[in-house]
Amino acid sequence: MSFTNIFKTNYAILIHSATVILFYQNEDVMSLKNKKIAIVGGGPGGLTLARLLQLKGYQVKVYERDEDQNVRQQGATLDLHEESGLKALIAIGLLDEFKKNYRPGADKLRLSDHNAVVHFDDHMKKTTVEESGAYFRPEIDRAPLRDLLISSLEKNTIVWNSKFISMQGKNNGWDISFDNGSTVYADLVIAADGANSRLRKYLTDIPPIYSGLTIVEGNIYNAAAHAPQLWKLVKGGKVFALGLEKSIILSAKGDGSLSFYTGTKETEEWIKTSGINFGNKQEIYEWFKERFADWGSEWHELFESDDSYFVPRPQYHYPLDQQWESLPNLTILGDAAHRMPPYAGEGVNMAMLDALELSEQLTENDFRSVKAAISGYEKAMCQRAAKITEVTLLSMENMHSKEALKFLLDMFRLIH
Repeated sequence: MSFTNIFKTNYAILIHSATVILFYQNEDVMSLKNKKIAIVGGGPGGLTLARLLQLKGYQVKVYERDEDQNVRQQGATLDLHEESGLKALIAIGLLDEFKKNYRPGADKLRLSDHNAVVHFDDHMKKTTVEESGAYFRPEIDRAPLRDLLISSLEKNTIVWNSKFISMQGKNNGWDISFDNGSTVYADLVIAADGANSRLRKYLTDIPPIYSGLTIVEGNIYNAAAHAPQLWKLVKGGKVFALGLEKSIILSAKGDGSLSFYTGTKETEEWIKTSGINFGNKQEIYEWFKERFADWGSEWHELFESDDSYFVPRPQYHYPLDQQWESLPNLTILGDAAHRMPPYAGEGVNMAMLDALELSEQLTENDFRSVKAAISGYEKAMCQRAAKITEVTLLSMENMHSKEALKFLLDMFRLIH
């Protein structure tokens, strides 16, 4: 055989091999559209991702532990940021619906000392949803945000009453078991199950780090009647009360309730060693009166109503340099990936931006494989989360320092 013929034969084999390789690489990517994607956790991050993937024609199910859509949503209002939460809403075509449900004025903030004396009042500033910029952060209650995300999904996307128990590898995917007795198979699983994620361990064993601060979260229903002075103080927005290395943050909600966080420096095991039954309001109240004895009595209204709930939350974060080996069939987003204290308002925004960036990676046609797409997302996500965590921890430290009030006053005056 001549040299020319040998060259032509080898060249043809090479081209055929390259075509086969490219085919299988492309098949790995495109086959996601024909396979099952399970998102475990129906918070804003998980629901945003489901919507984004459905818009591209992917098969998605969301498995949520809540019994149904009507379960009360705990926690303070959420402020969405232009570069993250609002960016994701625009991507899923829900900005107009958001405008119908957000709460103008709920982002207004008053800064007080430990005696409820106001030192800064943001209520004179007028803000509309059409404005933009780094300091425009419109507020929405958790329930309306979840409702508008749910309404954007295809019927029966969410499988309610599905509390995750465990999962086991099967073929190239996972069998996922729930406490309702059901087991489902998914080719790709996304863990969106929050700060106390049960799925994270299947991806990484990196433990969280205790921040040194513990929050007691509470919610007072019908606050105008049950906490009238504090309801008046909050003026439909927020109050940051700082002093003596402690904090109380109040948030008015659209349903007339008042949510709050106390912030105190406690040992990591304080919840267990304190002897407090956190299901007993009176025991929590007794702790508060002792721990905040050097604060004004105005704050006692928080514990005078029986129409309320309270839950302790030690604040953790993950290492700034966390990283792990990516898998081709499992990834993670939101607090499950990068939990952090709520002192920069980034939690929901980070989760929704995670969803946007993950969906972009998974639905692009130019990556080598699903694993490569996930790896690209996780690397960028961890780098972004590290920066936000660092800022958050610094903010938390400053807000519980001896000069906390001065720190926030200087910051707000600079902004305004």
